[in-house]
Parts: sequence; C-alpha cells; structure tokens
Amino acid sequence: MPLAATIFSVPRMNGYGSSSDENAPVTYLNGYPLYAAHFIAAVFSLSMLATTLCLGLNAGAVSSWITFSSDRVLSGQIWRIFSYGLWNPPALQFVADMFMIVWFGLEIEKFFGRKKFLILYGCLYFLTPTLFTALGFFLPLQLSGELGAFALFIAFATLYPNQPLLFNVPAQWMAFLLVSLFSLMAIASRDTVGLITLWTTCGFAFAFIRYEQGVFTLTKLWRFARPSPPRATSTGRPQKIAPSPSAAPEATMAEVDALLDKIAKSGIASLTSKERARLETARANLLQRKGERR
Repeated sequence: MPLAATIFSVPRMNGYGSSSDENAPVTYLNGYPLYAAHFIAAVFSLSMLATTLCLGLNAGAVSSWITFSSDRVLSGQIWRIFSYGLWNPPALQFVADMFMIVWFGLEIEKFFGRKKFLILYGCLYFLTPTLFTALGFFLPLQLSGELGAFALFIAFATLYPNQPLLFNVPAQWMAFLLVSLFSLMAIASRDTVGLITLWTTCGFAFAFIRYEQGVFTLTKLWRFARPSPPRATSTGRPQKIAPSPSAAPEATMAEVDALLDKIAKSGIASLTSKERARLETARANLLQRKGERR
C-alpha cells in the first residue's frame, strides 16, 4: 500500500446528525456517495490540469493574473483573494493535499454537517490572503496554490485525538510532530510566508473544532477578558456560585449515539466538559423516565 494511503487510511465515523440532510451525501455517482469534500478536491484537481496545460503551452504568464500579491490587491485587484488557489502546478504535495481533503475533510463533514464543514474550509481558504493583505501595508507578500488541506488534518486530530494513524501513532501526536517538522523546515529555509500560513490555518482549525465542541465560547473569552467580581455575602466574603447541573442542554439521541461512538473510538478522555455534561444529562433523563414508568 502506498505511504500516502497508509497515512490517510482512517475508519469512517458517525457524526451528530447522521440522519439529517446536512450529514447526507450531496449526490451519488454510480451508487458511490459524493460529499462536499469530494467536490472541493475535484475543483482543485481541475485547476491542476488547467495549470499544467498553461505551463505546457508556455502560457505561464496567466499566473500573473491569478496568484495573490498584497501590493496588487491593495491597488484594487480584489479577485486575487479568490483566485490564488486555482494555480496548482503538478506535484506530490498537491496529491497529498487532495488526500487530506477527501479523507479528513470527509470525516469532519460527516461529523458536523456540510454547512459547518464548508464554513471551516471557506475560512481556511480566505484567512491567509486576508491576513497577508493587512500585512501588505508593511511587507509585500505573495501567495499561490491550494491552502487548508493540512489544516483539515489538524481539525481531524483535534476532533479524534486518540485515533491511531500511521504505525498506530495517535492523531494528536502525529499532528504535533508534523506541525513541529514543517515549522522547523520553514524557519531553516527562511520561508516567512509558509510559516505564517502554517500557524494561522492550523491554529484556526484547532480553535474552530474546540469552539464547536463547546470548549471555546465567546462568553468564556469575554469573561476572561473582563472577569466579573465575585458576589459578596452578608459577612463581606465572596460567595462561590456553583454551576447548576441542569444548565447543560439536553442531548438528542443522535448526539448521544455520536458521543458513545466517540468514546468507543477514542476513549472517554476525548470528551470535552460540555460533551460529558450532555451525556450525563441524557443518562439522568433516562433514569427519570424509567422511574416514572414504574
């Protein structure tokens, strides 16, 4: 089996809404389900063929109208923020990126649904050129080629940290090793663009998954920025307010099935505090219903 296929070979997992249209395939081709991740990979694959044709016909000057340049974007050529990812010369790295989009992106799409997956990838695609445009006032930056594939792997490793990959190495450790290696390579080659792209996309992917899991919330960030003073009792001492167990939202059966599946795949330690609260709420509701039937 090829190395890339070995690394990216992961078992299929069920998401929260496996019965909803968001988690269902977009369409079928000869009985094979096609998801949004497949269409994204297909668009980039077609762009690679078009790029190859341009280079073969000695029409590489087309890239000067497609690739991103902070100077030209600031001068009014806004379309480069959208078109930069369509210039993809054939390379093994491009093939690996397509594997990542199809394998890891598909798992994220099945878990969170098509809409959230497209939001995640759309943010990854536009994050770097938007940041480079802002930095362009101080430092001219250029960018071309598909982005976000490796960040999808980081999102997968955040979602399933204990999922074994190549040589049974857990996904979280594989992600840590690869990010460290790519960072060292960028530093050694003085690749500022590559280093900024790596850390911004991977950091956003990690934060996005944690936000969807309930670990990061806007309320928590606001409280962290502006901590509220503790309430004082009649004695003048601060009063500790214990969170109410009933504050956790009630989980649906689809969510409970997804949480149980995640425990079976990655262990109970992979659950976040919000997910554990939902599972505990579902268990309490089930026991209460059994008591009422008696």
